[in-house]
Amino acid sequence: MIDVVSRCWRYLLLVMLILMPLSVHAEGTKFPLRVAENRRYLEDATGKPFLITGEAAWSLIGDLSREDADKYLADRQRRGFNTILVSLIEHRFSRNAPRNFYKRAPFMVEGDFTKPNESYFNDADWILNRARERGFLVLLVPSYLGSGGGPEGWFREVQAAGPEAMRTYGRYLGERFRKYPNIVWVQGGDYDTPDKSLVDELARGISDIDPSALQTVHRGPDTLGSMEWAGVPWFKLDTLYAYDDIIDRALQRASTGPEIPFFFIEGPYENERGSDEQSLRLNAYGTILSGACGQIFGNNPLWHFAGPGLYDVAGTWEDALASRGSQSITHLKRLFDPLPWWELEPERGRLLAKRGQSSKGNALGALTREGTLAVLYLSGQRSVAIDTNALTKSVGLARWYDPASGNYMDEPEAGAIGQQGIVTFEVPRSANSGGFEDWVLVLTKRG
Repeated sequence: MIDVVSRCWRYLLLVMLILMPLSVHAEGTKFPLRVAENRRYLEDATGKPFLITGEAAWSLIGDLSREDADKYLADRQRRGFNTILVSLIEHRFSRNAPRNFYKRAPFMVEGDFTKPNESYFNDADWILNRARERGFLVLLVPSYLGSGGGPEGWFREVQAAGPEAMRTYGRYLGERFRKYPNIVWVQGGDYDTPDKSLVDELARGISDIDPSALQTVHRGPDTLGSMEWAGVPWFKLDTLYAYDDIIDRALQRASTGPEIPFFFIEGPYENERGSDEQSLRLNAYGTILSGACGQIFGNNPLWHFAGPGLYDVAGTWEDALASRGSQSITHLKRLFDPLPWWELEPERGRLLAKRGQSSKGNALGALTREGTLAVLYLSGQRSVAIDTNALTKSVGLARWYDPASGNYMDEPEAGAIGQQGIVTFEVPRSANSGGFEDWVLVLTKRG
């Protein structure tokens, strides 16, 4: 009897140890999220600011088995990601599209949004539940429309179904998935429908059942969601999607956009469009320092897993889990987590001194309104001149952060910040630990 009890206790302890990391992570964010009072960022149910640190995992539900989906989620959880962008139904970019890994179709009749296949959505349930348990925000796309309204997405089926059927589909989704407080619905998908009611009715159908659900849109490249949907009742979170002039667009949105948070939902992905880890970091750090409440990183092949993609790439999605781009996002999260990032505002000429700045590269900065913290990202510049008059006298510590390794340099620079006027800081080395020319400078109070 004693042996039986002992074995039971050992088994219980083992289960607790297995679940402990999961539980601790899940307790970090209390869903649902909401728009903060100042309408610049998201916060959880306790008021804790939430920095969207995400990845495009478009084909997660459509392509992977339950076991592989959980393998992916476990890896991203360990690396500090807290958000995934996912298609609920996949039209092209999965091995069995539109069927899932188990060859179950999303609808009982092909393309009929009013006849959902419960077995398919049970599989989706399993993955969404694991994402919730692991503490992820899920940006869930109910019917990705596809670039140009073409065969990559569901636009043709949506158009054939009509607004009334899309309202019915929306109500079905609202009823079925309202139990997941970690979902933000993302309407559209790489295309603006000529008939806006097709998207609007789907969104309204979800709101009919779950009026508190946050919703946003994914439009075509070089757009803001608010350019098309500002003022619509369900549209409560803005998006920036761009491949060019990304930082300028973010700064412009922060200055002139509607008073709702926005985040960088898509740009060049790793292993696509000639990107490298420095250009990916420029977009990630740059949009956050320009006023975005987070950003979504993308990797080829991770966005489509084992399904077909748009660009050739060597290796498997499992190989890509530890990519340099992925590591860079982990390091970004590590930098911002202990800082009051939600208080940062684009510096707009207050901090960066115009004289002495290089005409090459980028120097981007943000600081708190009180001037007690500043963060600057340098890409391709070896020095930066700042006007210390924008900072309080209590700011006396400058530290260089290597975004390629996630480490601060050993010796902080101190003392020089106390000077009033223009102070120039030189990067520690011409290249960081990854061999690239980008650095982060953090200016804080002493102690």
